[in-house]
Amino acid sequence: MTIFGLGIHILIAIYFAIHAVRTGRELYWVVLLFMFPGIGSLVYFFAVYLPQSRLQHGLRKAGTVVKNSLDPGRDLRDAQQAFDLTPTAHNQMRLAQALLAAGMVAQAVEQYDACLRGPFAKDAEIGLGAAQARLAHKQPQAAIELLLALGTNHPGFRPEQVGLLLAKSYDAAGLQAEAGSQFEQLVARFAGVELRAEYALWALAQGQQGLAERQMVEIEHARKHMSKHTRSLHVDLLRRLDAASK
Repeated sequence: MTIFGLGIHILIAIYFAIHAVRTGRELYWVVLLFMFPGIGSLVYFFAVYLPQSRLQHGLRKAGTVVKNSLDPGRDLRDAQQAFDLTPTAHNQMRLAQALLAAGMVAQAVEQYDACLRGPFAKDAEIGLGAAQARLAHKQPQAAIELLLALGTNHPGFRPEQVGLLLAKSYDAAGLQAEAGSQFEQLVARFAGVELRAEYALWALAQGQQGLAERQMVEIEHARKHMSKHTRSLHVDLLRRLDAASK
């Protein structure tokens, strides 16, 4: 029984070690996982795997939707009040995030620019948020520069999300060869439904019907095995894809 339990721990550690290597994590994670397969896997799950998982993202998104429906604008009011009372770098980042979520893109860019001049200029969350704001503000070239710097400084930080945003930024900047290459690399590495759907939408916009159809075949296969909750997370994107494909 003890040997069986140890075998399970080793298998879990191997799974997380593969995840660590594929997402560009530091080598010490792999060492930790095999030196202490039980506790190492537990630490890796909560410190790295869960924060980047779709489950965590889905829970945050669902919570935000519920909160905003009950009290629209509360996040922005709270963030603005916190920053007015205590104008720290953390509160400024929180305000920038709230402004972007509220669609106040120009104001969000202004706050993110201030964050990029502050003591946490190289913080990964600030870099990602600033790139999102720049792209939303129709400044894709600035977003590309921020994302490339983010990939250099934090290669293991949300590679799927950062990579997708980079592909969209290339597309918005008219750099279609770079966008296509980025999408291709992402799908080969992660193969998630969101990535394939965005890739298919891009391919349809470029008139690459065959490429789009190959992605849609994979998406349709995945849709058959989705839970109701997972399907709800992608409902808007899949509707966009269905409409574009018609």
